[in-house]
Amino acid sequence: MKKQFFFTLVFALMVSVVSFAQNVQTKPVAQNSNLAVFQWDKTTYDFGNIPQNQPVTAVFKFKNTGKVPLVITSAVGSCGCTVPNWPKDPIAPGESAEIKATFNAAAAGAFNKTVSITANVEGGTAILTLKGNVEVKQ
Repeated sequence: MKKQFFFTLVFALMVSVVSFAQNVQTKPVAQNSNLAVFQWDKTTYDFGNIPQNQPVTAVFKFKNTGKVPLVITSAVGSCGCTVPNWPKDPIAPGESAEIKATFNAAAAGAFNKTVSITANVEGGTAILTLKGNVEVKQ
């Protein structure tokens, strides 16, 4: 009798845990309605092989899918060789815009640079990546 009670108790506990886990996984994450939301076309731009001393520009397109205007307060390259250009005016909900990042390609070899975007989004920042390989001109 004790064994039957014990197995019934263990079985009930397992059913409860599985049910709870399924509920947690399927429950939508609440979004803070006081924040804007970046919806990027892509966050990494791979230039492939590019010639040395010829600057290249990546264009990162996004849409504000939040319920409030998206305000970008800064965009900073990971080094002086990467210069971002971003919209200074707020981007209304549902509107699209773009951020351009120019890499000067002065040093030969592989590169992996980032642009840190600060805005009124969850986490406060977004990271964009530029990568490729600068080949020496022959």
